[in-house]
Amino acid sequence: MNSEAPRISFVSLGCPKALVDSERILTHLRSEGYELSRHHDGADVVIVNTCGFLDSAKAESLEAIGLAMKENGKVIVTGCMGAEPEQIRHAFPNVLAITGPQQYESVLGAVHQAVPPAHDPFVDLVPPQGIKLTPRHYAYLKISEGCNNRCSFCIIPKLRGDLVSRPAGDVLREAERLVKAGVKELLVISQDTSAYGVDLKYAASPWRDREVRAKFLDLSAALGELGAWVRMHYVYPYPHVDAVVELMAEGKILPYIDIPFQHASPSVLKAMRRPAHQEKTAERIHRWREICSDMAIRSTFIVGFPGETDEDFEFLLDWLDEVKLDRVGCFKFEPVDGAPANELAGAVPEEVKQQRWNRFMQRQQAISARQLAKKVGRRVQVIVDESSGLTAKARTVWDAPEIDGTVHLTSRRPIRAGEIVTARIESADAYDLHAVVV
Repeated sequence: MNSEAPRISFVSLGCPKALVDSERILTHLRSEGYELSRHHDGADVVIVNTCGFLDSAKAESLEAIGLAMKENGKVIVTGCMGAEPEQIRHAFPNVLAITGPQQYESVLGAVHQAVPPAHDPFVDLVPPQGIKLTPRHYAYLKISEGCNNRCSFCIIPKLRGDLVSRPAGDVLREAERLVKAGVKELLVISQDTSAYGVDLKYAASPWRDREVRAKFLDLSAALGELGAWVRMHYVYPYPHVDAVVELMAEGKILPYIDIPFQHASPSVLKAMRRPAHQEKTAERIHRWREICSDMAIRSTFIVGFPGETDEDFEFLLDWLDEVKLDRVGCFKFEPVDGAPANELAGAVPEEVKQQRWNRFMQRQQAISARQLAKKVGRRVQVIVDESSGLTAKARTVWDAPEIDGTVHLTSRRPIRAGEIVTARIESADAYDLHAVVV
């Protein structure tokens, strides 16, 4: 190891899409001979990849920058909050540089200026799959940047721009490298996975011995050929998703779909300017379960959106009872600087938001418990995330890492993180399962 190589400490905040940005930056820096430091005080420079979507996320980002400034003093800020640098400069006028999201070259340039690379091609090695911040057995696969939607509560298009899809061949070659390196689960992410390829007019690109179109269905089918679990996130409920659900029924990709519904009341969805807000989503969910009876649906919702009435909220609760989603998260509406929703009339008092959030979570907890109880007695494949020898934490095909439930495993033989094993479900609670390896 080159002891004179400059050392980088890195903080990655925000969503999986930001995590992929961090991985790209680290991969490039590592290829130039930079080493990674676990501690700020032992590094030549600190990079903080920020999140700027919610005020709470901005506060977390500012706290991380402050800690890096205190422990090191040489700090480069990038990410979504960097798209509006005034707040960062006001709090920390001495940061070395501030760049926006996806501005990789600007980040690298700032690093080079702060501490030039000392590259030695004989010892500075980067694995083909790049530097990953996730455990070895799963990885996020980003298929596009930006978003064409203009939801009234969101400023992502302002921060990250309009949709820019990656050619299918590029995505598939990255996925192949990951699988070859030992990744067993690919988590497909973007801002709007259903819209993948629209900006490219679904143009085909070469992969292996054929051309693959930049289309959600075609990409999903090709990813299903790699022998890894393929999990779909951030999908909107358009009719063409039906064909992807058929791939789930055929076992080519995981029977799991993450759809950010955000609400169910038509009037609230219209005020949110949600894409597909006129779709009959309950009918579509029933249709998907006819195609793939074993699929799991997860989603997120917002309560207390401006103008949300008691009737709107009751509509949402009734809708939850009807569609029986498997995994659900809920947030109380929080204004975001620059979002059109801030100007809407009918602000909901904080105490009402809290009451609605409590009722929502209580209702969904009962639904989740009933859905999980149906798994008891089944033998299912699980992927091990953490192991303590004869006990472990794992996930089923119906659970994504960090956001969904856990399978608490026991085994007669030692099991290792990254293994995929067969387990018999012994019991269930509101969120997790308990199983034994068979």
